[in-house]
Amino acid sequence: MMQDLFSVPSCFSAGEKLPDVPAPAAATRSGQSAVTLVYRAGIAGHDRLVTVTWCRNLLTHGLSVSIEGSAGGGKDKSGSREWAESGATTANGGGGGKSCSSACKVEMQPWHFWRKYGAKQFQVDGKAIDVVWDLRSARYSDEPEPLSDYYVAVVSDEEVVLLLGNLKKEAFRRTGSRPSLQDAVLVCKKEHVFSKKRFLTKARFHEKGKLHDISIECSSSNLNGGVDVDMVIKIDGSVNVLVRHLQWKFRGNECISINQLKVQVYWDAHDWLFGTGMRNALFIFKPEPPSLSSPAALATSADFHTEEYSDFCLFLYAWKVE
Repeated sequence: MMQDLFSVPSCFSAGEKLPDVPAPAAATRSGQSAVTLVYRAGIAGHDRLVTVTWCRNLLTHGLSVSIEGSAGGGKDKSGSREWAESGATTANGGGGGKSCSSACKVEMQPWHFWRKYGAKQFQVDGKAIDVVWDLRSARYSDEPEPLSDYYVAVVSDEEVVLLLGNLKKEAFRRTGSRPSLQDAVLVCKKEHVFSKKRFLTKARFHEKGKLHDISIECSSSNLNGGVDVDMVIKIDGSVNVLVRHLQWKFRGNECISINQLKVQVYWDAHDWLFGTGMRNALFIFKPEPPSLSSPAALATSADFHTEEYSDFCLFLYAWKVE
């Protein structure tokens, strides 16, 4: 379970365990947004974590994929040279050691069209794992992750164990592989966003749920000028958390309800108020498993299962820019 691997900052909880994915170094650069998605997929006979990071700035988009337990020095299968390996480590299932993983990266510069199409092969426990992507026609909005017209596929034992994007037929045709009987599960999303006073993201709190719009807004962009500041957290336009006098309540947590699902919301805005230079606040959204003894859960039990809620966690780093 992801909760057994990582701990939440002590200011949020005395004992609850939540994932903590290392932030991409580039995400701290001014104006560069990044989102990291961690999936659990069946690879080489075991459940392993696959980390996918999308980033963007004014000139380029970037993609990085790493697989838990993979050895470094992966083989380029696309005939191009866009991949750059870098050693990385992720906590293993025992919670006490480290397992090596090789991160493969591609930067999609506007003048390098060929970098948007390629493939890479890793070795995991002696088995070949392929990462295949086609981003040539990908459509983007203001977010790092593409909206449509792309695919990124991870193939293990002739099965597509993770498939991102809407060009699924093209991915299966290119890889010549069948869909996995075990669906990959998104267990963590970690995003860096930049703004003056309004921070936006999207999240789906369980596999069968809708995609929710999340916004965090402050009543003033001047957070460290001695001005009394309020903060609101909205889900789909409705105010779910209202924090008055943020300078006195810059850390806290609250349990909210979204379509009968309870979600714990934690925030730490200390650096917004008392830091210098570029600074961020941290927001964590952690769904709780529904209690099947409650009438609401029983009424909708046919639509979802308890395990769908148990692992997912959203980390939002809201970077304040002047």
